[in-house]
Amino acid sequence: MQEIKNGIDRTHLKSIDELLRVLEREKLLLKQMFQKRPSASLKYDYALELTEYKEERIKYLIDYGMIRDSGNFLEMEDVYLKFFEDVLQVNENINVSFVDDYLRCLNENIDYYLKEDNEQRKYNYHKEVRRCLKNIAMITVRNVIDLKRNIDNTYKNEPNYRVKLSKLKNLDEKRKNIALLINRSEDIIDNTQPVFFRVAMDTQMRIVVNDVKLQLNDSYHNLIEIEKQIIHYLNLIAYQNRIFEKVRRLKYFRDQFLLEEKTDIRQVVSMRNPVWMEPQANYRIKLSVDNLRTSAVALEIIRKIISKRKNRAKGPKNMADAIPQEYMKTEGEVLDQINLQEIYNAFSASSSHLFKFVMSYNYHKQLSTDDRILFFCQIASQYAEGLNFTDKYETSYDVEYPLIYSK
Repeated sequence: MQEIKNGIDRTHLKSIDELLRVLEREKLLLKQMFQKRPSASLKYDYALELTEYKEERIKYLIDYGMIRDSGNFLEMEDVYLKFFEDVLQVNENINVSFVDDYLRCLNENIDYYLKEDNEQRKYNYHKEVRRCLKNIAMITVRNVIDLKRNIDNTYKNEPNYRVKLSKLKNLDEKRKNIALLINRSEDIIDNTQPVFFRVAMDTQMRIVVNDVKLQLNDSYHNLIEIEKQIIHYLNLIAYQNRIFEKVRRLKYFRDQFLLEEKTDIRQVVSMRNPVWMEPQANYRIKLSVDNLRTSAVALEIIRKIISKRKNRAKGPKNMADAIPQEYMKTEGEVLDQINLQEIYNAFSASSSHLFKFVMSYNYHKQLSTDDRILFFCQIASQYAEGLNFTDKYETSYDVEYPLIYSK
């Protein structure tokens, strides 16, 4: 199945299974493209690396309308980009048209329900009304959350003053539109369609209507707080702009050597004595000199500091004794151990049985018979998989032992 879009033949995915299979196979590429959506593009070479250098996989995504080719870059198609943003609730765009569409759909299905006589079709319209109400509440709540996030991001991250101001005003308009749609939704439930909600108010509809009213009411109260936040941000921007204009005018007067002539800056500065205007020295913070001269509290603090310094003993205190010389000597301890792996490897290359080999093996040091018997037992236990245990027994050194050979 194909369609013509922008002069390009596009092939549609034929089933949910095929869509899920493609999403699973190309999850690395789609994940990177979604993360880089602010730049809206991903280099083709990088995309090729993420698809194991199989160009046919990229061509498949392009042919099926999941991504689009922009020269040396690839971009995710808007329908899939919007799908991921809506599901993950990270959409930065606030779209109130969806609520308007659902309101129109709500009124249409209510009208169909009231005019229909067939019970099955009436139930279908009843179910569609419930679905529209749920979607209206869900989209409204999401729009309010997105609006709050966009307002904060705009004020904190937008560097251009004029753009920031315009964005906040546009977001305020969207706030008004959301509030208007909330009022329209509540009006349909309470006033416009009273006959339908009186006739069709069964248990399911009552639960849906109550939930929708609660969500719309919470959203409306959140919009009131958002309005206050917008007003606060606009006032801060206006204040910052006034400060900026004053600073820019002062700079102009200074550059023209008219600062003292055109302003009262010396008079204003002479009336202030803040710490930050003191010249920097070798200490971090300077207290006001006038305050130190006139404050009794400051004088008492200075006296206490001087008294503590006088009482402080000179030189370091609680010095530790010298480290004894014997502790400074470095001596090593040699551990004389028997390597069972080495003995087993030598036994594997021999034709003797294990007990005889262990008892006659050259250990390069004197070992007791008990130690050799212990090594025999340890090797027989630890390396049992590589040994062949026979049913024959012999006795030596007052010990009865089985004849064990290497496999």
